[in-house]
Amino acid sequence: MGIRTPHEVGVFVLSLTAPMVLYAMNNLPAVQEPTVILQAGAVVLLTVLLLIYLMVRNVKELDPLFYVFAELAFTSMVGLTNALEQDGYIKGFMNFYLKKGEPYLSTSYGIIMCYWDSIVHFILQLLMVRRISQRQSYRTVGLFWAGSFIAHQIVFIPGIVIGKYGSGILPAFWRNIPFLVLPVWAAVTLLNRPREQPDVSADEVEEAQSRSLLTRPIDLQFTLLLLLGMGFTLLRAFVVLDCRLDVCFTYIYKYEPYLKDGVAFPKVMMLAFLFYAFPLMAACVYGLNKPGCSWMLDWTLLFAGAMAQTQCCHIGGSLHSRTPFTYRVPSDTWRVVMALNIAYTAVPILLALRCTFDPAYFISEGQADEEEDVVVPEGKTAEEKKNQ
Repeated sequence: MGIRTPHEVGVFVLSLTAPMVLYAMNNLPAVQEPTVILQAGAVVLLTVLLLIYLMVRNVKELDPLFYVFAELAFTSMVGLTNALEQDGYIKGFMNFYLKKGEPYLSTSYGIIMCYWDSIVHFILQLLMVRRISQRQSYRTVGLFWAGSFIAHQIVFIPGIVIGKYGSGILPAFWRNIPFLVLPVWAAVTLLNRPREQPDVSADEVEEAQSRSLLTRPIDLQFTLLLLLGMGFTLLRAFVVLDCRLDVCFTYIYKYEPYLKDGVAFPKVMMLAFLFYAFPLMAACVYGLNKPGCSWMLDWTLLFAGAMAQTQCCHIGGSLHSRTPFTYRVPSDTWRVVMALNIAYTAVPILLALRCTFDPAYFISEGQADEEEDVVVPEGKTAEEKKNQ
């Protein structure tokens, strides 16, 4: 029996209480000490979790990730409150938290990160809450969200530690650790669930996989763009590692001086690209040349989410008024820098779309046989397909 109550509405309304909670805490001196801020934050999040439980207590066999998405919808509104206050649209909500909680949220990177969390993550979380409520699959959306959220924390947490705020870390910093664990758990959970069977016949799979790369112009373009992206990744990693080559010196001063910002978020991001994005790009080049790499259908989604989040924060941070003028993109190279960064962001997203909507080349032989043998009515979930 389906869930009749529109729980996404309840989650949305509950998340809107976040600014009121922040306003109350900002005007209560008793909760404005560093240790108390962490404790009060934990109490608030546990209270929100309890309210979510009471909302769905009568639902049988509810997906446990429902609680994750509903809880994070509340924290997304905390991020929106911070971003709006830092940009001067509101005031009186976040002063206490920035002084004795997490002062790095007032940086340009922190502000853009909060905007991304409060818009993109918030919409995706409500969408997944709705799909869970309606017993619909959300695996594809969930993997994109997980990639985005994991990348967010991989850059944010080390950037705090090694940047200029690292010498004065306050107790509220530790609230970020659960927000790294939860999306990793969600990603592992989703990867272990059955993938939705694509509407592709065994004949279509055989035909697609019989074609060489040179006869697949779109995949050939993706391969070339990924190779260029790998080169761009290496260049920016060398720049933040103080490489003395002339090309690195020219790039840092004429194109992206933001890479030297003392907050360290840009530096950590470039190193994350080196250790994670570079190998993934190489793996995708392999997957575009080797038929039957079914892992491409999942990992391109994770990769797309990660690149979208990190690059949006990087581009926004380099242009934001909170970034010192000397670290902003020079006006005479602005178009070149934006074009490079937008292309660098777009390629993984477009590749994920290509794999999702035209998966024949990536389907393994066993999957093709299963698809040929099983006829599934439209609208069935992956679990129902499996049990037929």
